[in-house]
Amino acid sequence: MATKRAIVTGCSSGIGRATALELTARGYEVFATARRHESIADLAVARALTLDVDSDESVVAAQATVGPVDVLVNNAGFGIEGPVEEVPLAEVRRAFETNFFGAARMIQAFVPAMRERGSGTIVNVTSVAGIVGGPLAGFYSATKFALEALSESLHLEVGHFGVKVLVVEPGSIDTRFGDNMVDLRGRPGPYAELATKWESAMGALGGGEPAPGPELVATKICNALEAEHCPLRLPVGADAELIASSRQGASYDDFEAAMRQILQLDW
Repeated sequence: MATKRAIVTGCSSGIGRATALELTARGYEVFATARRHESIADLAVARALTLDVDSDESVVAAQATVGPVDVLVNNAGFGIEGPVEEVPLAEVRRAFETNFFGAARMIQAFVPAMRERGSGTIVNVTSVAGIVGGPLAGFYSATKFALEALSESLHLEVGHFGVKVLVVEPGSIDTRFGDNMVDLRGRPGPYAELATKWESAMGALGGGEPAPGPELVATKICNALEAEHCPLRLPVGADAELIASSRQGASYDDFEAAMRQILQLDW
């Protein structure tokens, strides 16, 4: 049996790095990518490749170098937090460029070969923020909701050709995600009180337990790839599972009321 090949974006840390290593451990030939090559040079994978998902030219060059793959993991992204009325739209556009258009570029580059071969899986890492929009995360949620919508349509389009789509929705995960975050939550102003309340409320979702590491997400991804049935959506973490189950089948008003009660949020 031929060795399966995978390309993973955003491997400098966190979920991308853990997924590249887990895929390698399971026998995949892995191309781990990041904007800064020095951040992935130490990864024990088949090849560490410089890739900027914001750049058409960089994605085209990566596809030409790597060639066809069995698995594409779209993980590259960064957070953007703050009140909707205060976040500079230039930062919002930058977030969409990476979180949404970056994934779209990779899909357009690598899916044609999957379709022609009649097999392959696209893994789009979204977030619990792609299930529901919380306060002070409207624009980040918007990028993830957009990727969720794209994934649904892609699933219906390419499933006909034998290509699968997996949407991974992590909750709170212990990574360095905050290092590159655009964070405007702590500024003085009309939303300062909300920021304090929301930070306190978020602790309730994890039940007081520490957030799991990115290895949990990597394991869930690889297990789903190996399963006979690959689900379209995969919430990861107790908080993500709680939110996903609460949101499913409930009206938004009922869901909001339940979350307010769980989180004791009186804003």
